[in-house]
Amino acid sequence: MNIVYSFAGLLVTMFLSCSQSPVFHQLSKLPDSLPNQKRDRTGTESLVFRSSDNGQTWEDISDGLPEPVQDEQSGGRRVFFADGSGLWLTDGNGIFHSKPSFTAPFWTKADFPDERSSIAPGKNGMYAFHYMSGIFQKEIGGAVWSPVFKEFKEKRVRGVLETADGVIFISSDMGLYKSADNGKTWKTLPAGGLGIKVVESHGVLLTTGPKGIMRSTDGGESWFWVIKEGGVGVDVAQIDGGFAAVTYSAASDTRRVRTSYDDGKTWRPIDAGLPAQRSISSIIQVGDFFFCGHPDGILRSADKGKTWKLLLPSIEGKVFHLVVSGNVIYAIPRIAGC
Repeated sequence: MNIVYSFAGLLVTMFLSCSQSPVFHQLSKLPDSLPNQKRDRTGTESLVFRSSDNGQTWEDISDGLPEPVQDEQSGGRRVFFADGSGLWLTDGNGIFHSKPSFTAPFWTKADFPDERSSIAPGKNGMYAFHYMSGIFQKEIGGAVWSPVFKEFKEKRVRGVLETADGVIFISSDMGLYKSADNGKTWKTLPAGGLGIKVVESHGVLLTTGPKGIMRSTDGGESWFWVIKEGGVGVDVAQIDGGFAAVTYSAASDTRRVRTSYDDGKTWRPIDAGLPAQRSISSIIQVGDFFFCGHPDGILRSADKGKTWKLLLPSIEGKVFHLVVSGNVIYAIPRIAGC
C-alpha cells in the first residue's frame, strides 16, 4: 500500500534556505499551441486548476472557493492533499472538497466548527486540527467530527501522520511523537526525524528534511540522509516502482529533481532538460508521464525525465504545486519559495 502524507501546516523555520529569492527563466521555445484555460472568476484569484487528459488541457475550478484568509498561524494556510475521492483544501475559510467528476459548482464545504483548521488524511477518515484546539477526526462516510488522541496533551500541533499499519505521528512545537496503539501512549522521537512531506511504500518512509531527503525502514525510529547537498528537501513522491524527489543544492544554487528505483537508497538526476531554478515545487507521475511544478509553469516528460515540454505557463509569477487523484491532476499556484 502506497500512501503520501503532507505536513503542510508544520513550521518551516528550520528550512530557512527555502526563502531564497527565485530567479525566473523563460523556456527558449514555447509549445506551438497552449491549452485552453477556463477562467470564469472575474476579478478574483485563480486558486486551483484541474486536468484529466494528462495535462493537455487545464480547467480553472476556483469557482466556489472564497479568497484565502490570512491569519497569524497560517499566513494564508492553503493546506491541501489529494486522495481517491479528489482534492481536499483548507485556506482559512474552512475545509473544502472537490471530486474529480465535479462540474460547477466544483466545491463542497465540510461542516467543521473551526474554519482555520489544518487537515491531514487518515486510514479511517480525515483529521482536522487547529494550532491550539486539539485534533478531531471525521470517519469515512460520517458526518460528525469527534476529538481523538485525548491522551496527547501537547496542543501546539503542526501535523498528523498515520501510516499504512496504523502508526500515528504528531509533530508539534515541542517535537515529534509516535503512537503504535491508536493514541493511547506516546513516544518522543528526535525532532529532526520528520519533515513537511512523508511518503510510505512497502515499509520504507521517506521525508523531506532541513538538509535534503531522509529514509527510515524501522517505522520512524531512526532516519538516515539519502540526499544531502547543503539545502532543504522540497518534495518527495511515490512513482511507479520507486520515488521522486526535489531538493535544493547549495553547490549549484538550484533545486534538483531525482528518481530512485531501489526503495530510496540511491538516486539519479532527471533534470538535465529542465531550466535550472531555485523554486521548483513538486514532481508527480501519472501513467507514463512525469509532471513538474516549475517557475516556468507545468512541464511534462514522456521519457522519464530526459526531455520536458511546457504544458501550462505560470501565472502571476507563481509556481504550481501538483497533486493527483487517480488520473486527475490538480495544480495549486503559490508564491515561489517553500
